[in-house]
Amino acid sequence: MTRENFAATGQLLGTVVAVQANFYRVQMDQEAGEQRSRGAEEKLNLNALLPHCASPPLLLCTRRTRLKKIGQQVMVGDRVVVEEPDWAGGRGAIAEVLPRQSELDRPAIANVNQILLVFAVADPPLEPYQLSRFLIKAESTGLDVLLCLNKSDLISPQEQQQVSDRLLGWGYQPIFISVKDGINTEQAARYLSNKITVIAGPSGVGKSSLINTLIDSAKLRVGEVSGKLARGRHTTRHIELFELPSGGLLADTPGFNQPDMDCIPEELIHYFPEARKRLAVASCRFSDCLHRDEPECVVRGDWERYEHYLEFLDAAIAHQTQLHQQADPESTMKLKSKSKGKGQSQYEPKLESKKYRRISRKTQLQDLQELYRDEE
Repeated sequence: MTRENFAATGQLLGTVVAVQANFYRVQMDQEAGEQRSRGAEEKLNLNALLPHCASPPLLLCTRRTRLKKIGQQVMVGDRVVVEEPDWAGGRGAIAEVLPRQSELDRPAIANVNQILLVFAVADPPLEPYQLSRFLIKAESTGLDVLLCLNKSDLISPQEQQQVSDRLLGWGYQPIFISVKDGINTEQAARYLSNKITVIAGPSGVGKSSLINTLIDSAKLRVGEVSGKLARGRHTTRHIELFELPSGGLLADTPGFNQPDMDCIPEELIHYFPEARKRLAVASCRFSDCLHRDEPECVVRGDWERYEHYLEFLDAAIAHQTQLHQQADPESTMKLKSKSKGKGQSQYEPKLESKKYRRISRKTQLQDLQELYRDEE
């Protein structure tokens, strides 16, 4: 059943904007409330309960037991049907979850239209490898990617042009903003209008500050950059959708420094716009080409991020190998860290399960007791 069909039936619709334990904060549609009041004015008297609301009401809802029994999870961003609203108490019950247009696992959020990737050009300095890693993770979602570079007031126009030219070669047109000085923040806001957007990026680049600028009611905590590590301090603790003044919702997500390369190795190359451009006009000799040392490969070449691709490919292959090992307990290889704290690892032969394990003293005593009983 489509969203329009739900609306035509006069049911109350809303969007889940936050999840707290077993409770869901739902922002109700103003149009749905008005339609419901027209269709059942005498029965529910919603006109008296919703006297000219300037903004859509928020209800703290539970999930119907029926949804729990069928395993229906409720995520931030879900469009839901709410029953038995208690407008005075601000409570309700989620009775139905509408089909999702999109779904992300990390962060767990539904119906997202685009990803707003925020990085800083200085303080902390822009790291091409880290930026590339975030871009690949964003591309893997299949959503539109909007790149904003904050703290542009800390670099010269010439440096901005150099960064812009470099990223154009990657296939991206960045927006240079400065939350502190209010540079181009209105331009960035126009791209967010009437969409559900996930804002992501490393800590300390100004994500929370940008949200506070775009949405006065957000009032998110803002962390400072650590001078010793040139990294930001993590301030976001949970996922929450904030309503934009121009329409649309913006989701702040818990920061993470290194997104995992959990994609399929054969699909990785398609997350590089500059590689997609090459594959659009030609094809490799082998359909399963990984673009490393295969003959007649049209991707392998002197483009800037090719070295990034090779490193990410190794990480993706290692991830797939680890998944196969978990599925096969008797695998002959295991992943072992080479040195503590450095994140380096390698594969080495694994001993057969239980074959070389030392017998416990308890088991030895039990065997002796059985032996004595047999002799008696």
